[in-house]
Amino acid sequence: METTTTDTTTPTGTAQDAGPHGYSADKEALLKRLRRIEGQVRGIARMVEEDTYCIDVLTQVAAVNAALHKVSLNLVEDHIGHCVVGAAERSQATGDPSIVDEKVKEASAAIGRLLR
Repeated sequence: METTTTDTTTPTGTAQDAGPHGYSADKEALLKRLRRIEGQVRGIARMVEEDTYCIDVLTQVAAVNAALHKVSLNLVEDHIGHCVVGAAERSQATGDPSIVDEKVKEASAAIGRLLR
């Protein structure tokens, strides 16, 4: 009998947990915010097409960056509050510290990417 494994890597190559993610409870609000940001970006493109004054375009770019940072911070909070805490509980229950270590490293790497 052949055993198969399921690949649980995301397009970025990080492991994903089975089950709902930390943002699942607020998924609709997250999607609404992302759609609003998408509209802002389309507005910026329209501004460029219409040769809007550069400072006005930059002001809108700054607003989009701020909105994306807010989304990012919410996702980091959700990840820590759900995924890292869950890993800590599993780590304690199993006695395997690598479970929580992996999630902490994953969170640290994500935060590092946000700070670039």
